[in-house]
Amino acid sequence: MDPILALVLGLLIGVALGGAMGWMFRASRIPAADPRPLAELQARSAAAEATNVGLREQLELQLGRITEFQQRIRELSEAEAERVSSDGRVLVALSPVAESLRLVQRKVSELEEQRQKQHGELSEQLRHATESEERLRSTAESLASALRSNSTRGVWGETQLRRVVEAAGLIERVDFDVQTSIVSASGAGRPDMVVHLPGGKNIAVDAKVPFDAYLEASLIPATATGADGAERDRLLKRHVKAVRDHIITLSNKSYWSGLDASPELVIAFIPSESLVSSALEADPSIMEFAFSRKVALASPVTLWSVLKTVAYSWQQDVLTHDAKVLFDLSRELYTRLATTATHAEKLGRSIERSVRDYNSFVGSLERQVFPTARKLNALDESTVLGVLPTIEEQRRQLSSFELVAELERSEARA
Repeated sequence: MDPILALVLGLLIGVALGGAMGWMFRASRIPAADPRPLAELQARSAAAEATNVGLREQLELQLGRITEFQQRIRELSEAEAERVSSDGRVLVALSPVAESLRLVQRKVSELEEQRQKQHGELSEQLRHATESEERLRSTAESLASALRSNSTRGVWGETQLRRVVEAAGLIERVDFDVQTSIVSASGAGRPDMVVHLPGGKNIAVDAKVPFDAYLEASLIPATATGADGAERDRLLKRHVKAVRDHIITLSNKSYWSGLDASPELVIAFIPSESLVSSALEADPSIMEFAFSRKVALASPVTLWSVLKTVAYSWQQDVLTHDAKVLFDLSRELYTRLATTATHAEKLGRSIERSVRDYNSFVGSLERQVFPTARKLNALDESTVLGVLPTIEEQRRQLSSFELVAELERSEARA
């Protein structure tokens, strides 16, 4: 039995017994001379009995409630156990999810650390980029200021020209000369470079940097409209006029007339692609104008391609010269080999004659000298004369048709 139920039952029984004993104690203390009638005692006994019945009914009612309460407690305990078991199963089922969440949380923490680190590095790189941009802007401004000087622009153009010819593989004082004085029908001139072509031909190259108007125009965005756009167009027209003036100046110098075997043109080298492209964009007819004046406009790319072609022509010329030298040497070698065949034949005949003379000597020695010597040997037999062998090997005849043909020609001439 449940301990709580036993305790309640004990309390109720104790209360009932205590009430009955109290009533009996009060009854025992009634005096003998009490005149109460027996009916009153019986009534009290009946009341006590009714009280006991009521108490029993209440006891049974309490017992029922206690049983119901106990059942409710049991149900609650079972429900709690089921809940605990269900929670345990849920926790077991969710344990991989919890582990995944912990891994995700760890990864998120690592990513956050990396993000903060990368953010710091990016901030540092942006700071360096800003500093580099500032230095570049300062350098560009310094370069622009320096290029406003005519002498500086001239040095820059000559330097760019030298780099292009070196990149093309030409060698100074072999494939080209710099600052060569030329006297033509228009007077004395000094182009920046004279490129030597195979076959003794030459071509003049002159560097020019029409930069002022283009530099001012480049400060205005190409998308500018209104007054800025009109100012940019005006500056580009000035740039085109500067290029045209340079073309006219080079054409008037007619460098080709002062060079030996030169094509009737001069190369106008402009050391910047943008300078040439902006002039062509503003005035597409400027190229035809240059051709009509026997001037070829050349940017670094086009000049490099021309000079690379010249370098290749020199290589082919060297190969042709080497091939000719090799052909001459081969003919000379072939002729000398034929002469050597004649000498070899003479040597063979000399060897054959020597062998024949040797064999004749050995035969004479054995036929005429040794018989007399052997008679002398009879007087002293301690020394024996050996037999001398003859040479039976024949010399090898020349069989190569080149050598035989030369021998036949030599014999025919003889």
